[in-house]
Amino acid sequence: MLKLTPILLALIYAFLMYRFSVWRTQKMLDQNSRPLREPGLQPVLERLARALDLPSIHVHVFQVDPVNGLAAPDGRIFLTEGFLRKFRAGLVSADEIASVIAHELGHVALGHTRRRMIDFTGANAVFVMLTALLARFIPFIGIWIAQMVSAALMARLSRRDEFEADAYASALLIKAGIGTAPQKSLLAKLGRLTGAQGSPPAWLMSHPPTPDRVAAIEGNEARWLRPGASDASAR
Repeated sequence: MLKLTPILLALIYAFLMYRFSVWRTQKMLDQNSRPLREPGLQPVLERLARALDLPSIHVHVFQVDPVNGLAAPDGRIFLTEGFLRKFRAGLVSADEIASVIAHELGHVALGHTRRRMIDFTGANAVFVMLTALLARFIPFIGIWIAQMVSAALMARLSRRDEFEADAYASALLIKAGIGTAPQKSLLAKLGRLTGAQGSPPAWLMSHPPTPDRVAAIEGNEARWLRPGASDASAR
């Protein structure tokens, strides 16, 4: 039991850190968001809702400048004000916005926020244990190595979730009659829209490279829509 104590303490510490992060995020979202009321987006929201056999889909606006969409830990879907500005300026279409909402719905439907709690807790526990271990042998760079290992682990798990949410979104968009073209065109625009300059090493990226995401979308579409295949539908 004594040998397990450091591991248990690391897991408890990591879990508490995650819960604090969730609480802080939800508080920030509550204070800086409003319901989405954008007439130009209402038709695509209705199409997504019909495809899911829901009366409506509620989306909130997170009032910050960066271009992004997110699924909160409590299951709410958010678009940033910066994203809506791009839409109003004609830089992003309603169908492309629908692809973002479908992607975030995928994160919720596939339980990624709950799974992320487990992933985050495990990665932080790895960091704590590696730091304690490596500090005994390589005290000056041990913490740096521990940070790199835990960051790489989280990035890999996050990339897995992104591929899964992309697949869910593709199925939903096809079922809604929108198709995957807006999903792919938006991915091609994201670098320009976000102002991203360069990228970190692939193994540290929390999102897969755009060409890999587009290839995965096209691969799924080819399987789902080939003659004899059953119709794609969102799970």
